[in-house]
Amino acid sequence: MRPQFWENVPLPEMTGAEWEALCDGCGKCCLNKLEDEETGEVAYTRIACRLLDDATCRCTHYETRHSFVPDCVTLSPDNIATNAYWMPVTCAYRLLWEGRPLEDWHPLISGDPGTVHKAGVSCRNITVSEFDVPEEDWEDYLIEGEV
Repeated sequence: MRPQFWENVPLPEMTGAEWEALCDGCGKCCLNKLEDEETGEVAYTRIACRLLDDATCRCTHYETRHSFVPDCVTLSPDNIATNAYWMPVTCAYRLLWEGRPLEDWHPLISGDPGTVHKAGVSCRNITVSEFDVPEEDWEDYLIEGEV
């Protein structure tokens, strides 16, 4: 990877490794969300995708996730414009697409993959499995505040 590539390489020109390195490991993109059809507002729940490991905030089957969750969105430079709105406000993909810098706790800045958890911006140890909550009860699991 090129040094500090995120500061001077446009998203579409990043290598696959650079693109993947942008993920901060917060796990919030793997939380189930509710979208208001009238306003387009997205609300996050504590209900995690069946493949999310709550302790690591990583997908347990990342490379083969579409076999288990066919509608899992693969974020890419080609679709970031249509998908950024539902990504967390702290997400590196969203920040860079919006022309903003990475957060100080981002592993590419801090050099430590644990800083996302230390900063309290990950979903570590707050989730419940989507298998345990009927979809009609998801509103009872909304996360308050900016996600």
